[in-house]
Amino acid sequence: MAAKYIFVTGGVVSGLGKGITAASLGRLLKDRGLSVAVMKLDPYLNIDPGTMNPKQHGEVFVTDDGAETDLDLGHYERFIDVNLTKNSSCTSGSVYYNVLSNERKGVYGGQTIQIIPHITNEIKRRIALNETENTDIILVEIGGTVGDIESQPFLEAIRQFAQERPGNCMFVHVTLVPYLSASMELKTKPTQHSVKELLGIGIRPDIIVLRTEHPIGQDIKDKIALFCNVPSRNVIENRDMPTLYEIPMALEREGIADIVVEQLHLDCKEPDHSDWLRMMEKNASLSKEVNIALVGKYVELHDSYLSVNEALKHGGLDHDAHVNIEWIDSETLNDKNAAEILGAADGILVPGGFGTRGIPGKISAAKYAREHKVPYLGICLGLQIAVIEFARDVLGLADANTTEIDPDTNNPVIYLMPDQHDVTNLGGTMRLGLYPCVLDEQSKAYAAYKQQLIHERHRHRYEVNNDYRELLERAGMHICGVSPDKHIVEMVELRDHPWFVASQAHPEFKSRPTRPHPLFSGLIGAAVDYREHKK
Repeated sequence: MAAKYIFVTGGVVSGLGKGITAASLGRLLKDRGLSVAVMKLDPYLNIDPGTMNPKQHGEVFVTDDGAETDLDLGHYERFIDVNLTKNSSCTSGSVYYNVLSNERKGVYGGQTIQIIPHITNEIKRRIALNETENTDIILVEIGGTVGDIESQPFLEAIRQFAQERPGNCMFVHVTLVPYLSASMELKTKPTQHSVKELLGIGIRPDIIVLRTEHPIGQDIKDKIALFCNVPSRNVIENRDMPTLYEIPMALEREGIADIVVEQLHLDCKEPDHSDWLRMMEKNASLSKEVNIALVGKYVELHDSYLSVNEALKHGGLDHDAHVNIEWIDSETLNDKNAAEILGAADGILVPGGFGTRGIPGKISAAKYAREHKVPYLGICLGLQIAVIEFARDVLGLADANTTEIDPDTNNPVIYLMPDQHDVTNLGGTMRLGLYPCVLDEQSKAYAAYKQQLIHERHRHRYEVNNDYRELLERAGMHICGVSPDKHIVEMVELRDHPWFVASQAHPEFKSRPTRPHPLFSGLIGAAVDYREHKK
């Protein structure tokens, strides 16, 4: 059976939650026994988000095969519990780059290169790459909003795609229904105009999903259905929920998945939401709480650490604990005020990052966690910070540093990976994707994972300098995880600390609400114990 496609578009404003809508629908279809793949089409001209500022665009999500992608892929993976690939992400920049490269190679035989058919054909080719023999459904989210100049080639491409596969495609359009408090009314005109814009492109939505802060009555649904030429049943309310993880079941109650199954003639079983419902039940009845200080330099935009944020909540589910995240700007932190700022924390997390800004504050956070026995989890840069702090304050190497910050340091405990020395392009050239790690069976990390060989996703250029490994070990820093060839330090922990663990990888990318990641579960478990002993 050929795969069926569902295209998710957005209108009125950006940031409506198309990604959550797509992820939720994917979950509902997977719970019906269907094999689901997901893809994001992004209109921006960057080749990928890898070199974009997290303060502007949010985190960069990394797949198993090393693609640097939009954060929506994180939502897809967490909700649907799938591992996506480089084929799951496509930008205007990558499309134009490939078409122009082919033109230079003579692939098009001297044709005049145009948006139609060359750009649209390349977009359609990228979409079809997600189709495999076992794939039942491919969800494709188109970034931006209908009417954006940048989105036009993508919208034209999916229009053509559906024409070429009659009966195998559906369109879901997500719009905003604003509430005017002055008149106490929900307004449907923005949705009507958005659908009209979509119809002008040649796309008729099969389902309209209404983002709203207030309940939408049947009269509003009937009005939108009448003006937008869809059945009333196909007008779906997507109201704000206390947590993102409540949205799939809210959309299930609205019947969105049943409409898809019927319209695409899908042969599937009755839905089994038991895993998801158990997770929701746990989340609704948490009896404990812990405070986790997340010390970073992009904390004004929480989406910069979106997967870390979610992974912490997942860890809380394992220990019946609500996780309060305290967002600490590392530029405001130092040794003198660390006790004041971090004193209420039951655990400290230093996430990944690049550049020199905020590094002293992160070092102060690691020092406070080490000296006061506060549970600590370091991620990527957070591992490197822990090593620098330990080298300075325990080994007495006052100028210990990373060569990313001080290329001339006499004690480069962190240095550029050997295969990175000749790299000049910044995009897509780091150590990216899934790599193996062998854990010491006498370590806290092994106790968390319960297995010796693990695989985690990476995104870094710098690593622990092997010349300092023996010194670190003798002083009490246990190098508990290494690459199979023993060359790369993958994980460290402190021997005389209840929970001070750091990973060169990004474990947050593999955490799921129904399967919390071992390191985040370990951090929260240690934080619960720490909080109870503080009383």
